[in-house]
Amino acid sequence: MEQAIFIVILLQKYTFMDRKELLGEMLQHAGISQLNKMQEQMLKVYGGGGNVVLLSPTGSGKTLAYLLPLMLDLMERMTAGKEESNEAAVQAVVLVPSRELALQTEKVFKSLGTSLRAVSLYGGRPTMDEHRTMRGVKPHVVIATPGRMNDHLQKGNIQAGTVRVLVIDEFDKCLELGFRDEMGAVIKQLPKLRRRVLLSATDAEEIPSFVKVREGDACSRVNFLGEGTPGEKPEEKKIVNYIARSEEKDKLGALLRLLGAMGGESCLVFVNYRDAVDRVGKFLKQEGVYCELFHGGMEQKDRERALYKFANGSCNVFVSTDLAARGLDIPDIDHVIHYHLPVNEEAYTHRNGRTARWMAKGSSYLLLGPEETVPAFLDEEELLEFELPVSVDRPKAPKWITLYIGKGKKDKVSKIDILGFLCQKGGLSKDDVGRIDVMDHQAYVAVSRQKHREVLQKVQGEKIKGLKTLIQVTR
Repeated sequence: MEQAIFIVILLQKYTFMDRKELLGEMLQHAGISQLNKMQEQMLKVYGGGGNVVLLSPTGSGKTLAYLLPLMLDLMERMTAGKEESNEAAVQAVVLVPSRELALQTEKVFKSLGTSLRAVSLYGGRPTMDEHRTMRGVKPHVVIATPGRMNDHLQKGNIQAGTVRVLVIDEFDKCLELGFRDEMGAVIKQLPKLRRRVLLSATDAEEIPSFVKVREGDACSRVNFLGEGTPGEKPEEKKIVNYIARSEEKDKLGALLRLLGAMGGESCLVFVNYRDAVDRVGKFLKQEGVYCELFHGGMEQKDRERALYKFANGSCNVFVSTDLAARGLDIPDIDHVIHYHLPVNEEAYTHRNGRTARWMAKGSSYLLLGPEETVPAFLDEEELLEFELPVSVDRPKAPKWITLYIGKGKKDKVSKIDILGFLCQKGGLSKDDVGRIDVMDHQAYVAVSRQKHREVLQKVQGEKIKGLKTLIQVTR
């Protein structure tokens, strides 16, 4: 009842605001000062109706580009009392290829601070738990992987007849052969779709007919590929691409020297196979390099912990398969290293898209063995030679270390509570505390590596908001 009253008040507020005011409020809430050219163009095109295909470089802000007009449209339809805009029903579905992108999209959605509600659905946890969450939240927007979306539709957990908008993010990946059957099944179960929005950093050779998006048939195409990040100056080169050559076929030694040359800057190392991630990680750890591993064969909780530590700066070296090439929005990755060569140009593009996001700059390194050559899709003359150091300098230890706290949102513990606890009970200053991530039942917080032992001693036996909890270094 209280939630319903709160929503009515917010909707009444929105009825007195025009589209520009709504947009300004969302941007202010998210801490965004201005949009780039691509995002501004997307607002105009979306407002014109019909289907939309958006192509723009990785890191250029495509998630915000489609969420803003989608949310504006939903709020306007709700305040106008449109019949199909049932306030308690799902009105838009966003399909993504991975749980990481689903979670990131939900985070951006919530950062805009509107009365609209969203949930993310993905594999690795019980469908029943997600259904229970949906019954409580009553989302307007569902963000899901194709397989999990099919599960909920087939079980009748989502009222498909109210869904009017379908967004397919990373559509080139979602529409690959391995996903096509699942995608087709989802779309078949959404009979009332009135528009479709497709986004990616690389174009697909074709869009399957079952998606029902044809250029020229009430479909607009917004293409910023080849222009760099929208808003940057033409002469600026955001990513500098290098070749680093290994004299030995086994490139582990060369990788160690390359990482040493990076100092303590953040590096994302791509390999092509899960067992190779484990092999490279084992070698680096034996050589005293602190690193985290990431691939689809790991337990979900282990992938989450690894990702938190890389995102909050308590890990500088992240070894992964191409699972990390999409869906990660970590703004401060300095270097991408291709330990194994990418399988095609699209893979190369998405890997490199992890660095130089938005207006930042970064570098990319092809690590070539004596029998390897530059892939045909790259112009070797445009790649700079990087001379590996002869001696090995171990990368500096990360500035931060991650603490696990066994309480979260469900325990009414917030970021402010954790910061205050660590400063008051742990003796830290605000500068000694980095990123804080609060989940439903636990939290992760980056603290100064130099002070973490002292902090753990001081907070032993202390309570957060009157609750005793486990606090320890995240392994």
